[in-house]
Order: sequence, then structure tokens, then C-alpha cells
Amino acid sequence: MKSKIAKSLSLILGTGLVFPAYAQDTADDVEVIQVTGIRSSVQKSMAIKRDSAGVVDAITAEDIGKFPDTNLAESLQRITGISISRNNGEGSQVTARGFGPDFNMVTLNGRTMPGSALPAGGGAPNSRAFDFSDLASESVRAVEVYKTGRASIATGGIGATINIRTARPFDATQTGFTANVGAKALHDTTNRVGDDVTPEVSGFINYLTDDERFGITFTGSFQQRDSAAQGAFVNEWRVNPYDGSIPQSPDPSNPASGDAVVLNNAPAMGQLFAIPSDLRYYMADRERERTNAQLTLQYAPSNNLTATLDYTYSKQDLFEARAEQSIWMDDRYFTELTFDDNAVTTPVLVTQERRDLLPRDLGLALQELNQVNENKSVGLNLEYIVNDDLSLTLDVHNSSAEGRPDAPYGTWTNLGLGANVVKGQGVDFRGDFPIMMVDFDDQARDNLNGNGVLDQDDVGTSILDMNFSSQDTEITQARLDGTYIMDSGSINFGIESRAMESTSLQSLTRHTMGNWGIENPGELPGSVLTPLDFASEFSDFNTDGIFSQGFTGSVSEIGAFAGQRYGFNLVADNPYATNRTIEEDITALYFELDLSGDINGMEYNLLAGLRYEDTDVTSIANISLPSGIAWEGNNDFNVRFGSAMEDVSVSSSYDHLLPAFDFDIEVAENMIARFSYSKTIARPTYNNLSAAATVSPPNGPTLLTGGATASADSGNPSLVPLESDNVDLSVEYYFAETSYVSIGYYDKRVKNFIGNEQVEENVFGLTDATAGPRARAALAELEARGIPVSDTSLFNMVAAMENGIDYDSLTDEQFEARFDVLPNSEDPELTFINSKPVNNKSANIYGFELAAQHFFGESGFGMAANYTTVTGDIGFDNQADPSVTQFALVGLSDTANLILMYEKDDLQARIAYNWRDEFLDTTSQYVNEPGYTEAYSQIDFSLSYNVTDALSVTLEGINVTEENIRRHGRTSAMLWKLDELGARYALGVRYKF
Repeated sequence: MKSKIAKSLSLILGTGLVFPAYAQDTADDVEVIQVTGIRSSVQKSMAIKRDSAGVVDAITAEDIGKFPDTNLAESLQRITGISISRNNGEGSQVTARGFGPDFNMVTLNGRTMPGSALPAGGGAPNSRAFDFSDLASESVRAVEVYKTGRASIATGGIGATINIRTARPFDATQTGFTANVGAKALHDTTNRVGDDVTPEVSGFINYLTDDERFGITFTGSFQQRDSAAQGAFVNEWRVNPYDGSIPQSPDPSNPASGDAVVLNNAPAMGQLFAIPSDLRYYMADRERERTNAQLTLQYAPSNNLTATLDYTYSKQDLFEARAEQSIWMDDRYFTELTFDDNAVTTPVLVTQERRDLLPRDLGLALQELNQVNENKSVGLNLEYIVNDDLSLTLDVHNSSAEGRPDAPYGTWTNLGLGANVVKGQGVDFRGDFPIMMVDFDDQARDNLNGNGVLDQDDVGTSILDMNFSSQDTEITQARLDGTYIMDSGSINFGIESRAMESTSLQSLTRHTMGNWGIENPGELPGSVLTPLDFASEFSDFNTDGIFSQGFTGSVSEIGAFAGQRYGFNLVADNPYATNRTIEEDITALYFELDLSGDINGMEYNLLAGLRYEDTDVTSIANISLPSGIAWEGNNDFNVRFGSAMEDVSVSSSYDHLLPAFDFDIEVAENMIARFSYSKTIARPTYNNLSAAATVSPPNGPTLLTGGATASADSGNPSLVPLESDNVDLSVEYYFAETSYVSIGYYDKRVKNFIGNEQVEENVFGLTDATAGPRARAALAELEARGIPVSDTSLFNMVAAMENGIDYDSLTDEQFEARFDVLPNSEDPELTFINSKPVNNKSANIYGFELAAQHFFGESGFGMAANYTTVTGDIGFDNQADPSVTQFALVGLSDTANLILMYEKDDLQARIAYNWRDEFLDTTSQYVNEPGYTEAYSQIDFSLSYNVTDALSVTLEGINVTEENIRRHGRTSAMLWKLDELGARYALGVRYKF
């Protein structure tokens, strides 16, 4: 039975846990037996699991600075039910029991932490998710995962609440000055242009007075990582039912359009088939610097009062220089398509010829990421033991997370380059790696040098896009917790106030350089481009037959040149398309009854609680009003913005009554059975709560497409959180000091999932230049002259008639370069398919968790293994109508871990295998097309040797088998993205003072 002191300390620690089994309670004090090493660490983790109310798993550090993984997310993936997403091969965000990062709550020492996640490639920040890569692991004592709800825990995590516990002065096992310092040499095998070996240094200082009344802890770390990645991807797979023809292919009834496309293994009538829009190779060189620091002061003026003041800081500086090579197939002139035998059939071999067109452009874009993530948290905690029965804890903190650009030209910049050397093109998707084929021709155009090779003289500029994204989230939280001790348990109670404010900004500044037609090849100053052979960068795949010549270069250098040549500043200074603030003010009360006793000699623990929360939401948007949608050529459109701004503010409120019940009983010696029920909530993402609308242009002239193809997205500030009724059943058998087996079943019945309603309506009064009197007159003129009607000929004729020039006097490229068609008051209103989020979906997620851990006597060998199944009742139907938006549960996949450990004398070793099955990661990779991440496994290892009691050396390896990540669409042949990754190793040394 828990003692009064242990119960009070449980409250003080903010975990609601008793001390683990290695701590022996007495009536007057607590004796802690201090042991170190892997075995000690897993013993502590097991004790947390055993002694907690509900289902809780944990990972603890064997010593400060020696967390079992270099990244917290990578440690968390070892826990049953937890899987992670990776960014640049490194753990980033967490999925718990099928619920993605936005639906899990992350706390630091029990305090709700803000998140700031900027989307890769530009766009508006929308996520609530906390990025674990921001935090180094050196100062972390433990990470606890609460899989069942509890009245005393802040809401927001349907999947789990993850609490990160850091070091505090009073944790020290000895008084006086203690410290350690560590250094690692990190080698990332993927690195190309950075340093092959980069540093990581960390330090820990603790001072505790002899009377244990005052203490100071400081931890700090700095890490630099230089790495690279290469891959291939497709931007769009267009899926349609087969009607006997291939979109954008030659028209057999019109000889001038070329020969009919040859179809091998053609789709059956009505069968879904897919056509790719492009194929792109990329090569990315990356730099990351991460700085972490934490300062904690503790003061106990009396035995009854303890004050803790702490400040936590983290910063990541991210840079990426990326080069792309691409062919674009959104055109006519398919020559041959060979389809596979999948139910949704996919062309595994695609060829095109330009025929009557001059050679068109090979895409050679250069891109750059410049981003800073910065987190700050300051908090004060006061623990007061009023008397033997009552203790109170006041905790107040202010925490912020900011993601922002680190360059004047934005977070993500895309500098368009190209060379008009593609006479014919194709893709072979039959192997593991897609093969880009190019029929090279630099002689058909008189502005190229005709030397038969791709060089800088063939390359010119096109369009420059500067994406600006930032997100600043701040949380101010105050909570007062109390515990009243009774003979048979305790009463826990508390009140909490939490204010969150998150502001997201996003803009796109676009400048025309050499335009889409690459008008000025050879314009770049000498030697600004460095040749890049893509084939030589891929070591894991057969690249025989690919056209592999590309270039790298500096976006800032070439952008500055282009700015001078074309008259613009290299600054992302367009008005914000997204300027959104979401405010949430939460007031909560909770009450818990914590009882212990026995039934027929079987000890039990019961924790029953009720939490009431009231939430006020305010969504504020300050947006640039679109002034019009410019028609810039055939199917090229651009949303243009004026100086007018619109302020929109919408408020809503909701409240919840959230019960939680945990019961465990020792049905036999060391065998514990558990039952838990709770109701939990997770709040909508910020984009869904937006008060503003964003618009996207049509994908072609609506006069020809015959309907609404422009799209819009609107938020809904009146959305309410997801609600989940959770049931957990488990049995755990602890058969030795560090050994157990367990099996558990969980069931989550979730309502208020967010679906979309699509409404055809006009937005912002925008008009349609492609369907007005000018377009209709141009269409009539084309038909009268017998000119085949296409998006290109229609645009050319509108531009010719509007500007009083002869239709035959300019080429397609010249029309596109010289003219834009702007909407006017005579054009009809443009109809958008406006997608609005609504709470209209329910789902059931359930599964089993199996785990085992065992050390084999005194041999030094041990193992831990677990397997989790995740099943949902709503999946994506890959053969459904592609025009219909589907709701499906994303992130659901089985996971498994196997860890082998050895610890004997001064040697410690660990090898860990992690596996995650294939899972649906999005339902809208492109329009209504799904994205699946294929099954992935990874092997990591660590070795540590204690040279002396004070000095240890380590060797770590991550992804040592150099596994790659691949994503696909409705079938595995529909490649979305392939990332070739590598291993990284770290050699370290740590010294204790």
C-alpha cells in the first residue's frame, strides 16, 4: 500500500506514480538504491509500467547524458503502440495507436508544450504537432507514454500523452558539485559537400548544498549534422475510368495531331487507369545545427516547501540546397503506353514525341530551404506540504515555439531553370527505380549551341517562387493541484487555466525571369552551375539507361543575378495569403479518487476521476484579397493579389465532461490484470479552424473542360474536437526483477472526425477569363479557320485578338512569354469547388499489444520484444471513383521491435530492430489520390565501455543497413516518392567529474 510520503511525492513529481520497485518506503524516509547500466534502466522503466494506474510505458536514462537513443522519437518507437515519422532519416514525430502527431499531447515535466511545424516545400503551417528532433536527449531523465486517459492530465491526446522528464538538482544522489561532459564525432555516410565528420558536445553540471536545501542544474548540447539524400518522385497521378481514349493523346480523327497512341495491354472499358504528370530526380545537401540548454534552480527553505524555477531553450538551424531534374508529361503526343495488370492499371512504360513542336524544356530547378525552429519555456513550480494529509502544488509556465525563415527570400525558394533539349521523352517504371529517358536535341533551336551535350549554354531561367512560412505558438498555463491523504488512498483535485495562441503566416512571391518557355538560354554568368550526374548519386538501384545530366548551383547567387537582369528584389515580400491566428482559452477542473486495498487477499488499485473542461476558440484571419486569376498560357494560371486586406474573426465555444477509470488487481503473485475506461479529446488542426478561404486556379480553360475545375479551401472555426471512448484490457506477469510478459487489448470509438463538404460556389467575386466573351469569340474564330482547338490555341487566339496581332505571327512560346490574359468585368464569375471541413465522421480503432522483456540470469544477455496491431474500420477504397473525396483513417499500421542487450562488467551493448508495416499516410496526395508509405525496417546499435569509473567511450550506429523509404499511390507501381537514405555513426566519449 502506498505510504503518505510516497503519495505526496507522486503528486510533486506530477506523474501520479508511486516510486518504482527499487525504492523501499519507510514511515519516515525513502531509501533509494542507486544502480546504473542498461539493466538498471529497463528495471526502472518496468517499475513505472507496473506501478502506474492505467496503461503507461516509459524509457529511462541509465545516467544523465546517456539516453538510449540520440533522438527521443527514435527511443519512443521502441514502445509498444508507438511508431514514428522520419525526416532526413531521423525520427521526427510520433503516431500512437494509429493516431498521428496532431492527435497526441506532448508535455515537458507535465507542462503542455507548443508545436511549430513548417511544411516542406512551402505552404501554410497547420500542425499542432511537436517535433522531437528539436530536443537533444542528453538532459532527459525519462519519457513516459500515457496510453489511457486520466482526469489529472491535460487534454489533447487521443492516441497518447507523452511526458518528457528532465534532470533537476534534487534528483542528485550526492551533494556538492557533480558534472560530466561528452563529445561525439558524427559521421553521416550520405554527406556529399559538407563535413564528413561533424561535432556534438554536451555537458551537465549539478550543484547541491550539503543541507540539500538549494541546487542548480545546467545541461547544454550542440550538434552539427551534414547530410544528403537523393530520390525520385512524381507530382501527380491522374486517375480516370477508361472510355476508349487517353487524355491529351493525339486525336485519330485529326491527322494533323499525329499518330494515335499505341496501347499495350490497354485498360478495359470503365477500368480505372492512371497517367503520370512528370518524373523528377532530386539531390539534396543538408546542414543542421541544434542547440539545447536547460537551467533549473531548486530551493527548499523548509521541509514543507520546495520551489523550482527552470528555463528550457532549443534551436534548430536548417539549410538545404536541392537540385532537380524533371520531364513534364502534361502535354499531347503520347506515342506508346504499356499498362500493367493491376486493378487500377498503371503505365509502366511511357513514351512521348514532340513531333511538330520544337524540343521542349528539361526541368533543372534549384531549391533552397532556410529555416529556424526555436523553442523557449520558463516555469515556476511551488510544492507545499500543508500537513501530513494535505499537499498542494502550483505550477506556472510560459512556453513558445517558433518556426521562421532564415533568409530574406523565404523559407523555401524554387528557382526555375530549364533547357529546351527534349525532342522525345519517356519513363520506365518497371524496375525498383524509375528510368527517365530523353531524346536529346540541342540543334533544332537556333538559340542553342548544338554541340550535342547538355551544358550551361543550353540553360536559361523560367519562374522564381519565394515561399514565406512562419508559425509562432505560445502557451501560458497555470495549474493548482492538491492531494489529500486518507488511510486507504487519496483524493486528488486541481484547477487549470491554459491559454494558447498560434499565428501562421504564408506568402508566395513569384517573379517571371525567362518565363515558362526558357526564352534566354545561355544567360547565366559563367560557372554558376556545376554539372551533376544523377546516376552516380544512386548507389542502391540500377540506373542503366537514365538521362542523368543535371546541375547544382546557388539559389541566392543566381537569384541575385536574375533580380538585376529582370528588375526585382530577391525578397519574399508579397502580401500574406495566410495570416491566421487561432486562440484557445481553456479552463479545467478535475477530481480523482485514488484507492488501494485487497479483495480476498488480492491487492488492487483504483483510480477514478472526472475532468471538466471549457474551451473558448477565436479564429482571426487577416488576408490579402485575390485581385484576379491571370491566364498565363494554355493551362498555366496564377492567382494575383491586390493591396486590399480583409479582417475576419469568428468565435465559438464548447465544453466536455471527461470521465476516467483505472483498475488493476494482482490476480496471482506478480500477475496484474488491468481495466481502463476513459473519454479523451483531440482538437482540430489550425487550418481546419481558419476563418479564411484560399483559392487555387483551374487546371485548364473552363470553356473547354466544361465545368468547375478551380478549387478553394475554407476553414470552419465552429469545429469541435474529436471525442474518443477508450477501453483497455491487459494482463502483465512480472516473473523476475527485470523480466515480464504482457498482452493488452485496446478499443477506441471515435466520433467527430473531420470530413469535407464540397460546394460549388464563387469565392471573392473572382471572374473567369477562360469562359467570357473574349474566349468564346476566340473559340468561334478557331473553328471558323479549321484550327484544332486546344488550351494552347485558345490562349493564343484570345491573346492575338485582344492585342490586335496576327495569330500566325508568333510561336506558342512567344505568345506564352509576351502575353497574360487578365479577367475583366464582362467575364462570368468563376465557379470553385469549395471544400469545407465538418465534423461528420466516426470510426473505430482497435488492436492488441504484446510485449516481453527478460535478462538471462547473470549471463549479461537480455532481450525486449513487442508487437502491436492497429486496425481501423474505415480504409481507403483504391478502386473507388477518383472524383469522390474519401474519408479514411491514416497512420494505421502494425509495428514490432526486437532489442538484444548485453551488459557485463564495463561493457554494454544493444542492437535494436524496428519494423513498421505499410500504412495510408494521406487521402489527398493529389486531389483525391491516396498516399501509402511502404513497410520499413531499421537496425540500430550502440556500444559503451567504461574505461574507468569516470570515463566511458561509446559507438553508435543508426540505420546501419541503409534502408530506403518509398511511397506509392493506389498501386505500388504508382510511385509517389523514393528516398535513398544512408547510415550514420557516432564515436563518443564522456567524462564524469
